[in-house]
Amino acid sequence: MSIKSKSVLTGVLVAALLLAAGTAAALSVSGSTTVLPFGASCAEEFNAAQSAVQVSVTGGGSGVGIKNVAEGISDVAMASRPVKDSEKEAYPDEEFVEVLAAYDAVCIAVSQAVYDAGVTELSAEEVRAIYNGEITSWAQLGGDDEKIYVLGREVGSGTRDTFNEIVMGSDKAETPGVTTSHGSNAEVKTALTKSDRAIGYLGLNYIMDGALAAIAFEGVEPSAETIKDGSYPLARELYMVTYGEPTEDAQAFLDFVTGDDGQAIAEELGFVSIL
Repeated sequence: MSIKSKSVLTGVLVAALLLAAGTAAALSVSGSTTVLPFGASCAEEFNAAQSAVQVSVTGGGSGVGIKNVAEGISDVAMASRPVKDSEKEAYPDEEFVEVLAAYDAVCIAVSQAVYDAGVTELSAEEVRAIYNGEITSWAQLGGDDEKIYVLGREVGSGTRDTFNEIVMGSDKAETPGVTTSHGSNAEVKTALTKSDRAIGYLGLNYIMDGALAAIAFEGVEPSAETIKDGSYPLARELYMVTYGEPTEDAQAFLDFVTGDDGQAIAEELGFVSIL
């Protein structure tokens, strides 16, 4: 065995012994299902690169993540929106620290059959009318005479908040036209691909594999370029959030996420790098 091979093996054994002895610090990250694939991939690479801190990542939604860090359940929250004033008021003892992690967008997508029938672009007014229940058939928008199956997100979703604020006029807006509400971007994607008459909204990285038909919104298609230059109306920023200043261990993970390695992961997953 070469000296290099012995050195690598020794390093792996030492890391394993440290973990077995319980000396590795545990860092808990939770929140946005949009950010979840990014956070989980960063944690996997970060954990493999060192043995001092081991990061675990779970979803639950932006609101859950922010609540978790404020109540000490998690060390870092993932959020697909800024911290709300109401959340700051609910937890006034410390300030939330928001770290920009990547750029993203809320994309409007329709079932492939709807797209193929000619519905490839919608205005904010048209999307708002669908979610208000005022437009109920694709025929009203130049498509087939099929009832629109409207997909929404559950309360607590940062994606829902962004959509409601920009499209509906308020993050607290009601959407009476919604047929079913879903807990994650992945569930919306599944529902869109299984239906031939649906519309929904979800994060950019969930449409990058080409399985969904993302439509132009207000005449602009979502892309890395239109998101970074701000021309796509539903562009947004993704955050890692701590309650109070990050601990040393949390800062180490945040430095990884916002550094070259983390941002390369962001781009691989369909997000837009902040670098």
